[in-house]
Amino acid sequence: MAISNDILKEALREFEILPADRLEAAYQSANDRGEPLAEFLVERNIVTDENMGRLMADIYRIPYVNLRNEAIPEDVLRLVPVEMVKRSWVMPFRRLEDGGVAVAVNDPLNIEAIAAVRKKLRGKDVQLHYATRGDIELVAARFRKDIKAVFQGIIAEIERKLSEKPDLSAEDALKELPIVQIVDTLLLYAYQAGSSDMHIEPREKEALVRFRIDGLMHDIVRYPKYMHDLVVTRLKIMGRLRTDEHFAAQDGKIRTVLEGETVDIRINIVPIIEGEKVVMRLLTERGKHFYLESIGLSDADVEKTVRAMKKPFGMILSTGPTGSGKTTTLYAILKILNTPEVNITTIEDPIEYDIAGVSQIQVNPKTGITFAAGLRAIVRQNPDIIMVGEIRDEETAGIAVNSAMTGHLVLSTLHTNNAATTLPRLLEMKIEPFLIASSINLIMAQRLVRRICPKCRKSGTMSESEAKAAGLSEDLIRRLFGKKKSLTVYSGAKCELCRHTGYIGRVGIFELIEMTEPIRNLIMNRANADDIEREAIRQGMTTMLEDGVQKVLNGLTTVEELLRTMHD
Repeated sequence: MAISNDILKEALREFEILPADRLEAAYQSANDRGEPLAEFLVERNIVTDENMGRLMADIYRIPYVNLRNEAIPEDVLRLVPVEMVKRSWVMPFRRLEDGGVAVAVNDPLNIEAIAAVRKKLRGKDVQLHYATRGDIELVAARFRKDIKAVFQGIIAEIERKLSEKPDLSAEDALKELPIVQIVDTLLLYAYQAGSSDMHIEPREKEALVRFRIDGLMHDIVRYPKYMHDLVVTRLKIMGRLRTDEHFAAQDGKIRTVLEGETVDIRINIVPIIEGEKVVMRLLTERGKHFYLESIGLSDADVEKTVRAMKKPFGMILSTGPTGSGKTTTLYAILKILNTPEVNITTIEDPIEYDIAGVSQIQVNPKTGITFAAGLRAIVRQNPDIIMVGEIRDEETAGIAVNSAMTGHLVLSTLHTNNAATTLPRLLEMKIEPFLIASSINLIMAQRLVRRICPKCRKSGTMSESEAKAAGLSEDLIRRLFGKKKSLTVYSGAKCELCRHTGYIGRVGIFELIEMTEPIRNLIMNRANADDIEREAIRQGMTTMLEDGVQKVLNGLTTVEELLRTMHD
């Protein structure tokens, strides 16, 4: 049983961790959403994970342990199965001199889980310490197996069986060879690595498996070409696709359980010269836990977003290139808007996550459900809030704007380079200036930068000459350094946890344009994007570059990552 919001609020007030007014606002918001106050504060970066952990340890009257600073022996980690760790958030981390074991717990009142651990430890004395769920999650990553070693073992077994039965048919091979184990290993490893997509690409003599992690592709493992058709057939069976079709594209969906979590996997198979290429998108529960603060919006930008959300009608547009997190931002907004008092309907392609209480429609051109046709149907369903996955054409744009003008709050995405170019883009879609000026509440442009690994993050200094040598522009150097001669910057030292990349996860950099009277006037006069951007900056808009600079200075990301993203 977790600590109640009332008890935690009182402890936060007593230790003066937050100003009284901010604490009260957070307490009310958490209660309104039905969320534990501790999770509400940590996930929105209002209170750090470690500070919350120390406070919870005081409340439970047990010692606090920062697992990131513990050198945990492998044999101690293995005392409890990984499934139990991730199910109960109980992890052994140190052997005691008297033969006992120090155990980190996230919920000391979970007597059943602690009893199960005691049983696994066979009567050893257990000393409880409090650890945050985030710390336990990070350390649990050490349970990962080396996929290459696993694959070598499987391939050796396959080759042995094939040498014994060289005439084995494809159908019998699926039954007798460990192809299922290969596919299960790939899916589990992709899940553990936090991969959003897995690509299986046939080459001339082998097949290459690649994962997209934090937006970048990584080569993971290769296997012999003769196994590829069997792997693809197994995936087709899991996705309920035709196994006898090899020359047409196919789409399907796989639902499986990985480490106790139900994971939906979208699968797409297309024929290429070397065979059939498979791309899978992993949709996990982890992706559902997004909040305006946790995705990277500053306090000022959160206030602008909330103001736009509170309006009963109008449009909120999230813009940026493919893969910039636009849909995640809209889901974060929907999560706040999703209350029993409103009717929310979405039209998406594809539906990324199922949201309880929201009617979600999948675009399907074969049945005539396009964005435009679906949007027309939605308007007749008496919605209060509409989300359109993407405005791609003039017809969809026109219906969306008209819906925003007739009493609906409309959320959608658009492909533009920055916030200001969104307005001329709508003009190109033949939306009249007075409709744009009257219907839009807020435009949010964004990119995603990788976060520095919290375990191996280190600080260093950068001089202006080093910044110039690294390729930073004069403008960026001026914004970063100001009047300083050197700058404290951060980077990842590249550890096992971040797979020697120095980064784990991503955070957004944003710029927001609120519709104000001066900007409305510019739109009515068909002003260009530069004039609109200058006016927005004059009114206090933080540009994406400035937001990125601030995240570099705060140690969330690196100068190199900001450069890479902005150049892209």
